[in-house]
Amino acid sequence: MSTAISEQSVFTIRTASRLSGIEEYYFSQKLREIATMRAEGKAVINLGIGSPDLPPSPETVEELAEQSKKSDQHAYQSYAGTPELRKAFAKWYLDWFDVALHPDKEILPMIGSKEGIMHIAMTYLEAGDEALVPDPGYPTYRAATLLTGAGVRPYALAEDRHWLPDLDALAATDLSRVKLMWVNYPHMPTGAQADRGFFTDLVAFAKAHHILLVNDNPYAFILNERPLSLLSIPGAKEVALELNSLSKSHNMAGWRVGMLAGQADYLNDVLRFKSNMDSGMFKPLQLAAVRALESPASWYEALNAVYRGRRVKAFALLDLLQCTYDTSQTGMFVWARIPAAYRNAYELSDQILYDNHVFLTPGGIFGQQGNAYVRVSLCSDEATFETAIARIL
Repeated sequence: MSTAISEQSVFTIRTASRLSGIEEYYFSQKLREIATMRAEGKAVINLGIGSPDLPPSPETVEELAEQSKKSDQHAYQSYAGTPELRKAFAKWYLDWFDVALHPDKEILPMIGSKEGIMHIAMTYLEAGDEALVPDPGYPTYRAATLLTGAGVRPYALAEDRHWLPDLDALAATDLSRVKLMWVNYPHMPTGAQADRGFFTDLVAFAKAHHILLVNDNPYAFILNERPLSLLSIPGAKEVALELNSLSKSHNMAGWRVGMLAGQADYLNDVLRFKSNMDSGMFKPLQLAAVRALESPASWYEALNAVYRGRRVKAFALLDLLQCTYDTSQTGMFVWARIPAAYRNAYELSDQILYDNHVFLTPGGIFGQQGNAYVRVSLCSDEATFETAIARIL
């Protein structure tokens, strides 16, 4: 009797139920499609992905190189980051956000803030809980929530409210199962800013309804004259955590250096989960991040001068497409409403991709409230924007 496996037999392993409703990240799929088009000889210009194309400061790169040469710098590191990095983050927050943080108790370095989103979700959410998720908003908030088994409660953001949530309307709903609220200001993808008045109201809302706030704050320094931390609001540490990152502010997206700030009890909770997931960051990378955090005001000014020039080109491209936009928005993207002639932004995005070989992000990937918008990344130089404009003319 043959023991050979029949060619017709199929060996499958069923995925865990937690993956139900979780699709492959949109950009992962689209980058694969763009790569195929390029392999076919189509020179696609990608104006969709928010990955900085500029380098970190020379001092940051030099520090990484020098520290990496030392024989004693390659061991496992603390789960809570090096003392040098924690102190540097604390000074950065004091200097730029006027927020005092204890470096040993109120700062937890992360392997990027995206890791932090997952760690926070896994620490606090479970089946039966709900999380308030912005619509439009960063898709990872929704995915991380669902992966814990908790439910997603979208809260709508709208242009006529300057992309701020209606806290009174939320308070009028049943929030008894809501444990956590994801917040992101300056906001991605819309570029909207929150002010101290809104943050004060948000802290009061969280206290009244016993909800943990998590503000994701990686865009504070990009085309923004007023960096603001939720933790600067009196009483915020009682109900709020804040994520930050060097990905955008210091052109270090691939380095994966982020941090979580907040009350010590919250950070200790998160560390219980995180310490089971990684073995710390490469020490030379952490020491190089210290140098990045020491960058003077002139670093941010020079970075923003580049982005301002690119934004002018992005506006010109969007004008050609008859899109409308707010010229005061912040961050490294431009968010724009599409013409009424299109059913949704996917239709416009695909038309420009296939006809002109220029990719713009359809706003619908960020939620239903984004269906009538596109997002243009400023992570390409002015010459690339000019080429894209010439293709659409």
